[in-house]
Order: sequence, then structure tokens, then C-alpha cells
Amino acid sequence: MTRCSILLLGLAASAACAAAPFRIDIVDDQNGWPVPAVELKTTHHARFVSDNAGVIACDLPELMGVETWFHIEGHGYGVKADGFGYRGVRLTPTPGGRATVRVHRELPGKRLGRLTGAGLFAESQRFGRESRWREQGVLGCDTVYVAKYGDRLFWLWGDTTLAKYPLGIFDTLGATTRGNPLRSFEPPLQLRYDYIRDGNGPIRGIAPIEGDGPTWLSGLITLKDKQGADRLVAAYAKIRGMLTAYDVGLCEWNAGKQVFERTRVVWKKETESDKPPLFPDGHVVRWTDGDGEEWLLYGDPFPRLKCRASYEAWSDPAAWEKLEPQKVVKSRDGAAEVTTHGGSIAWNAYRQKWVAIFTQFGGDSPLGEIWYAESDAPTGPWGSAVKVVTHKNYTFYNPLVHPELTPDGSPILLFEGTYTATFADKPEPTPRHDYNQVLYRIDLDDPAFK
Repeated sequence: MTRCSILLLGLAASAACAAAPFRIDIVDDQNGWPVPAVELKTTHHARFVSDNAGVIACDLPELMGVETWFHIEGHGYGVKADGFGYRGVRLTPTPGGRATVRVHRELPGKRLGRLTGAGLFAESQRFGRESRWREQGVLGCDTVYVAKYGDRLFWLWGDTTLAKYPLGIFDTLGATTRGNPLRSFEPPLQLRYDYIRDGNGPIRGIAPIEGDGPTWLSGLITLKDKQGADRLVAAYAKIRGMLTAYDVGLCEWNAGKQVFERTRVVWKKETESDKPPLFPDGHVVRWTDGDGEEWLLYGDPFPRLKCRASYEAWSDPAAWEKLEPQKVVKSRDGAAEVTTHGGSIAWNAYRQKWVAIFTQFGGDSPLGEIWYAESDAPTGPWGSAVKVVTHKNYTFYNPLVHPELTPDGSPILLFEGTYTATFADKPEPTPRHDYNQVLYRIDLDDPAFK
């Protein structure tokens, strides 16, 4: 064979590989569902990550027809170690070929997929699948809050990454969806947001509150005023540096202008030692006490402030009452005392209990371990904690329980949180997935919660 013939054959093989990648399907060995965000890595450090349909497109020409070892990292999903301690599989990629990798789920939490970011079905679309899905213009976003507003759900996120420049949106991203936006509680997950834009133009920030630095909103809720009108309200914090608040207060949605506007300054930093006072930030739930009085409870995860469930009480600092949140929860088996970080609570009709999902401070993977707990009252005591999700050297913070997304009385409990390399021990950020919201499901009729 001539040198020219060899070159032509090589070019033809490369073209074939580029046109027809090798498809790898990652599935849960217990239920057959696709598993998103599972990473396969070769011995020469090429990385592939499954999309929301559990699909990976392997197109490396040097691996076509070659038996290849893929290390597996699944954040709670994996395979048994071999005799040398390696966890992975051997596959032989071929142009247009296909293989299925079955991974075992170690904990009750089932990963349903990413809710935000780009390329949710980027791998699948290379095989002509999920062709109707369209990108939404957001690459990453931080910390979610949601409230019912009219017949819609109103969503907020913090700092947001866009494609056009390293600095994206820093005065809060917003969107709405229909009241029941999920068609299924199994992967592949698709939730389309109607992001707030400049007319038909680009996505924009919705909290242009005066002052330097980012504007973070929390405590989002719709309240009725004395006239019976609905008011969509939140707490704001103006930030300097990475995490330092210098101005906090209350704000309200102006539907005409499509922005949140400051209604009250609660505190401004005057000296370096100043700390913000207690105010209605964090996650909020409604609670009716034994006397029939309705309250708002604010916490992260457990309540630290309460006020009457009215617009007037929310806007009056004299009506705010301090609570002492529980900081440590005992595990169900009694073997661990779990220190809480961020999280949220909700009433669960199926369990007839208040339930909590929270990040553990410390643990096997600092700020990456997620626990479930229960209580007869929203103010505690909280106990019987069960670890439901783990992330190996990766952060999963500010998880939010979503009772509004499932039918009342369903054993399905959904929660999402921010998946990010921030605060972990210098992990390599997961392509497309880093700094985005990931949705998990637990089934409260699982024996783990008996």
C-alpha cells in the first residue's frame, strides 16, 4: 500500500468518526432510567459527561476500534471496583456503534437532570434525538427561589453566566412557568422557562437596586395586602467582594416595569464589624398554628424568623419575631449528628410531617452531602435524618424543596440545588453542568424512610 493510500484511508476513517460518533447510554441498574451527569474519563484524560437523556457521544478518532478503559464518576452512581481499585468499564468505540453502561445508585436520591444551563441534550442531539429542544441563552446560574404568582410560578436565580463575556448578570435572573411545568417525574428532564427579557431581546437582570456589586434576592413570596391585592415580595442584599452584604432590605415586584424595586432599607454596613440584623430572607413557608393564626416562617433550612402572613406584617420590622433554629440533627440510625448548612422545609401530606432537605456542613464531601429529616412541627425538633444524595468533592448548596411541582399527597419529593465546584477542594469543573441547578427525586415510600 502506498503512502498516499494510507493517508486517504486515514482521512476517510477520521471523517467517518466525525460523522458518526459512538453512543454510550448511562442507565440506572435498578430502574433502567437514564442517568445524567455521569462522567467517563479515558486513561489519557479525555472527559465525557452524560446529558439529561443519559447519553454520551464519543468521537475521538484515536479510540475508534480500540478497547478503551473509561473511569466512572457518578456522584452517587457507580460500578464496583476491580482488583486494583479502579471503577470503570471497558468499551470498544466504533463509528455509529452503541453501548449501554449500567451504574448502581448508592443512595435514595434519584438524579433527574439539569434544570438550567446550556447543552441539556447536546450529546443526544448529535444522534438526531431531542431535536425539538432549543437553547434558552443561559449557561449557568446560582441559587433558586420560586413562588406562586397568579396562575404561574415565578422563579429567581442569583448571579448568571452568559456566553458573551465572563461577567454575566449580577442583579438577579427571573422567569415564569406554568403552574405545573413538569410533564413527568422521570428523566429525561425538560423544563422550559419564560425568562424575563428586554422585549423580545436578550435576557436581563430584574433587580437593578442602586449600589455597587451584585443584588441577591431571597424570601420570595406572594402576599395579600389589606385591600386583597397580591404583592410579590422578596428580601434583597447588596454584595461586595464574594459574600459580604453591605445593604439589606425589602423589595417588591413592579409588574409594569418588570423589575423589583426597593421598598425598605433594613440595614447598611457602617463599620467592618457590623453584621446584618435578622430580617425575612432565606426560604419561606406558610404555617397555621394551633390557634388558626397563619404565619410566615423564614429560615435556611430551619425557621429563624416569623411574622404574620400579611403584606403589612412582612413590611414592618416591629412585627418580626426571632426564632432559634436547630443546628444539629441526629441521623435515623443514631450513628451521626449532622450539622446543617443551607436548605429548606415544607409540609408533606403523604408523610403527614414537616420535611427538610439540607446540605451538611462538613461530612464526606464538604457542602456536597444532602440529608432528609422530619418533624411534627416546622420549628422542630428535627430528627431521623437520612443521607439522600452525595457529590464527590463537589458542592451542592442551597437546596430547595418543591412541593408545588408534585400532586398533593404524592410520595414523590423533588428538590434542586446549585451544583458547583465552588467551595470544594479544587475539582475540575464539570463541563456544561458546573454552576447550574440540578433536580433530584426521592420516593417517601422507599424502605429507607420507613
